[in-house]
Amino acid sequence: MITSDMPDNDMPDNDLAAAGAPASGIDAEDYQHFLEDYTHLAPPSRHEVIEGRVIKIKGGDVYVDFGSKSDGVVPLSEFQDAAGIAAVRPGDAIEVMVEGGYTAEGYVQLSHEKASRLKVWDDLERALTEELTISGRVLGRVKGGLSVDVGVRAFMPGSQVDPRPIRSVDQFIGQDIPVKIVKLNRKRGNAVVSRKLAVQQDVDSRKSVTLGMIHEGATLTGTVKNLTEYGAFVDLGGIDGLLHVTDISWGRVAHPSEVLESGAEVTVKVLKFDPAKERVSLGIKQLTPDPWEGVADRISVGSRLLGRVATVTDYGAFVELEPGIEGLIHISEMTWSRRMKHPSKVVKPGDQVESVVLEINVHDRRISLGLKQLEANPWTTVEQRYSVGSVVEGRVRNMTEFGAFIEIEEGIDGLVHVSDLSWTKRVKHPSEILRKGSMVQAVILAIDAAHKRLSLGIRQLQPDAWETWFQQHHVNDTVHGKVLRLAGFGGFVELAEGVEGLCHFSEVPGWSGRKSDPPPLTPGQQADFKVIRINAEERKIGLSLKAMADAEEHDRLEEYRRRATAAGSGLESLLPRRPKP
Repeated sequence: MITSDMPDNDMPDNDLAAAGAPASGIDAEDYQHFLEDYTHLAPPSRHEVIEGRVIKIKGGDVYVDFGSKSDGVVPLSEFQDAAGIAAVRPGDAIEVMVEGGYTAEGYVQLSHEKASRLKVWDDLERALTEELTISGRVLGRVKGGLSVDVGVRAFMPGSQVDPRPIRSVDQFIGQDIPVKIVKLNRKRGNAVVSRKLAVQQDVDSRKSVTLGMIHEGATLTGTVKNLTEYGAFVDLGGIDGLLHVTDISWGRVAHPSEVLESGAEVTVKVLKFDPAKERVSLGIKQLTPDPWEGVADRISVGSRLLGRVATVTDYGAFVELEPGIEGLIHISEMTWSRRMKHPSKVVKPGDQVESVVLEINVHDRRISLGLKQLEANPWTTVEQRYSVGSVVEGRVRNMTEFGAFIEIEEGIDGLVHVSDLSWTKRVKHPSEILRKGSMVQAVILAIDAAHKRLSLGIRQLQPDAWETWFQQHHVNDTVHGKVLRLAGFGGFVELAEGVEGLCHFSEVPGWSGRKSDPPPLTPGQQADFKVIRINAEERKIGLSLKAMADAEEHDRLEEYRRRATAAGSGLESLLPRRPKP
């Protein structure tokens, strides 16, 4: 018979425990303490984030003591970055949650990634509830705003980037910025954040302090926020002021970026302040003395100054004489020649040039300069170097409807009027005779140095065909001509090249005087005409076919009379005596 050492009334400890009663020899209080000591060894439930400590790293696993009677294991891949480097070491404290089940070796399967994601959403919900400000990194631009990493990928609308409208949100990409949680949906994994709300409180507090310091004439320190073509916006501390490009420097500034850069700290002076609209106009140059003060004491009319060409325009060049002091060399003051087309033909930006001060207007901040004044004006000696009637040679510089300008030397142009191009041709435009750029000779007709005028003539190089004709012909001369054209009262007859006379229809034999009858002359008709009138001053010549016929009739009768007298027939007395035309 087998007996037991155990009393009959005793039960095994495990049976006592199952019965909910203390074991033999253990009272109820000791049993409760026993339960409390070993309850923590039970594995935690899922979805619970707990803290553990890395025991060791072996193979592809990380072994973790997380307070349970069994240790846990996490895949090493959950700690590795894109390069495969694990950011975990033995002894590190990490957050994990039970993945579920045991490995073959009896380790509890854990997850670090899920614990981290769950912890992030818990932190985000707390930040939303308590209106906390957290940090996020801007990943890039997306439709309608920016993508921000706050532990999860969140969306920030463009309207929530800054309290003030900004031109480009690209400046925030890659930066860590403060944000507030606006909306969360853990189930869908959506999060919306706002930088505007995060910075607005700070902006408002800084703005309140700044507004108390701003007044016209105040000197403040600010940060260049952004640059535009017309100036720069300066953050004075919660409120922006406009620094116009013209108020950056007393000198010429084409673009603010030449002097300023975004993010730089600058000292500015408040020029204007509108508290109602919170508009502030700033200036930097006003912190230094105005260079125009006392300029009349330093610069005088007629003086020669050396300066640097700052810019060139279509109408002239601006020369910096001193920092903040510029003068204009107008295109008309660059050379005595009138053929100047553009100032860039003479000077270029950056050139060092000497010029003469022509005028100073301190009130309008203008100084007129001249380059051509460095040389003698050729018009002052033109009367000593040229005389009326002399022949000169020059280049056709320009042509207009009324004549052509001929440059006979640098700065000296003469005008050949269209009426002085030819004795014989009716010239309507100089281009009929001349070609731009060609070299021609001309006769000086008049000199007016005071008004810089020189009158030239080309036809004067040849004798006047009219004067030659008048010298060789008189009234009653017989001339041969060709009818060129008809008018309502007569025909114009060419007597020589460029010389014309008029034969009135009444001077044509057989003309009836009726307008319905055809003209008694025909263009192209050639005949001998009698000169009946000459007006040399008005260059008019009167011709007659009738007078020519009468002269021929007179000559015919006189010849008949001569022959009858010679024959002694006595018939000559019967012939009528007609006066010679």
